[in-house]
Amino acid sequence: MGQLHPLAEYLLACRGRRNTGALAPETSLYGPLETLLNAAAAELHPRVHAFMSLKNASGTMPDGGLFTPDQIEEDATEAPVGTIPSRGVIECKKPSDELLKIADSAQVSAYWKKYNQVLVTNYREFVLVGRGDAGQRVRFEHYRLVGSEAEFWTVDAKKLAEELGDEFLDFLRRCFLRPAPINDPEDVAWFLASYAREARGRVTRASSVPALESVRKALEGALGIDFEDAAKPEEGRRFFRSTLVQTLFYGIFSAWVLWHRSQPKPGDRFDWEKTAKFLRVPVLRKLFWELAEPGKLKDWNLDEVLGWAGDTLHRVVREEFFAKFQDSEAVQYFYEPFLEAFDPELRKQLGVWYTPPEIVRYMVARVDRVLKEELNIADGLADENVYVLDPCCGTGAYLVEVLRTIDKHLIENEEGNTRAIKLKKAACERVFGFELLPAPFVVAHLQIGLYFQEIESAFEADERPAIYLTNALTGWDPLKDPKPGIFDELNQERALATEVKRTKPILVVLGNPPYNGFAGVKIGEEGEIANAYRWTPTDPPDLKPQGQGLNDLYIRFFRMAERCITGRKDAEGIVCFISNYSWLDGLSFPLLRQRYLNGFDNVWVDSLNGDKYKTGKTTPTGKPDPSAFTTTRNREGIQVGTAIALMVRKKEHRSP
Repeated sequence: MGQLHPLAEYLLACRGRRNTGALAPETSLYGPLETLLNAAAAELHPRVHAFMSLKNASGTMPDGGLFTPDQIEEDATEAPVGTIPSRGVIECKKPSDELLKIADSAQVSAYWKKYNQVLVTNYREFVLVGRGDAGQRVRFEHYRLVGSEAEFWTVDAKKLAEELGDEFLDFLRRCFLRPAPINDPEDVAWFLASYAREARGRVTRASSVPALESVRKALEGALGIDFEDAAKPEEGRRFFRSTLVQTLFYGIFSAWVLWHRSQPKPGDRFDWEKTAKFLRVPVLRKLFWELAEPGKLKDWNLDEVLGWAGDTLHRVVREEFFAKFQDSEAVQYFYEPFLEAFDPELRKQLGVWYTPPEIVRYMVARVDRVLKEELNIADGLADENVYVLDPCCGTGAYLVEVLRTIDKHLIENEEGNTRAIKLKKAACERVFGFELLPAPFVVAHLQIGLYFQEIESAFEADERPAIYLTNALTGWDPLKDPKPGIFDELNQERALATEVKRTKPILVVLGNPPYNGFAGVKIGEEGEIANAYRWTPTDPPDLKPQGQGLNDLYIRFFRMAERCITGRKDAEGIVCFISNYSWLDGLSFPLLRQRYLNGFDNVWVDSLNGDKYKTGKTTPTGKPDPSAFTTTRNREGIQVGTAIALMVRKKEHRSP
């Protein structure tokens, strides 16, 4: 039998105390509450310790306190006498009392003035009260488990814990952490992810709101996908809700970073409601407005949560935060930690593995060198006729590295006066990124924008990098019956992406394609893209594939890239992907391998090994062989083996 959730244990313990018939009005529930608070605090570093029944010979004390390890002895069973709890105090009243009246009482006022913050509870509701910027009393956050005393004693504890348990523990952790300084990017990511989980829960409980349907249909029409596959409808809906919530919070975070770059005065407060002002790409502004329009936020009950997020950003020690938050590593310091805290399973499903910078730099450098040595393009990526595409750009790591390589060339060739102009022209006109998901799309634009601010060449109001919200696997051929989308901004975005797909002579396709599909998301025309690698009776019998490997998502990106480079008249170009290495020897891929041997002049493969299933992540000599994606922040890495493939097609293509 599985272990009970801490919230279920708390509710059942409270009920058990009541059933003894000897329930004191306030103090009998101290024990279950203390256990609950310490369960919530167990994952914090440093851990916070909750103690009830504080003692102080000098006078009245609150019911409980929140202490950090430096304030108590190891394995202490009670709070030290006279020590002021560094994370605030706890005040409890009867379940029949009205919580907000308690919070506004003179007693609680005296406590927050002395201890800075008070977690006030009647055991069924909790509210955090403390000192605001101007020294005034502020209700920071409020969480209601049930609406009445009667419901508190009768509610289905396990069901309520399943519905609200994790959100509620997040609320408690935020209360514990509020007095602590916020200066680390991972701490900011955790706070925002915690609010995002709360927001997703509220959206889920209000999922029948019509505005949600309009956004879903608009994205489905623009991207050529269906978020509700009949085979897995709930997984699709969950994926869609997560996508929307991430877009909201990444949008706010990105706007806050750009607001900081505008050099506000010390003490100025970022207004999250003006986020759209800092999102210069029209489709981003539209998506954010569709999600954050006041009426819709009220319907979804999200205005409160976004207000909490804005308040958290105001508490960040920005000078220390941005000293750690390197512009070029926004993913490592924010995006990946956010998604890990927000939804670890979704992170795995999306294949959001931060590509180590060494791999990104290596792949871009190899492409640059091969352009020069194999295709005789002396300036490599810096040549104005070299069009580059990352069809699954995610948060933009490869695009930034391509621009850095171009910039290095411009500096070495003393392009001082025209350097910024040429680099910006490359970013806007020939270094392309496609991304299917709005959330990483936000971060990609942030990373590119920060890079140009770093070199003191920020984008003007009418400029944008050539990163488009689109499905890279569709739209390369004209539609027989094109249908306009619901939102003009999405129509414009689709038109810009389509122009790239159908008119630009892409010379380089590179990146890290997603390995897995998105559970619950139904695919359309892209599902047929890998048919070129399927066997027909006209093919040699020994090339007949076995198994289901051709259904893997990354294979569709390989086919898209092959078609992009080899499918034109006088075809030439480069494909450089890091991917699952199963295509190298898997039984599903003999026709794929044959096509690459026939279609390209040179093929290089760097096998990075690290396969949990084939080698058990050990080398032939028995030494550890971790994934190339294993980092100090992500110890697990990818479980399958990986390889970098670089394939070159020349105009003077030799016969097979």
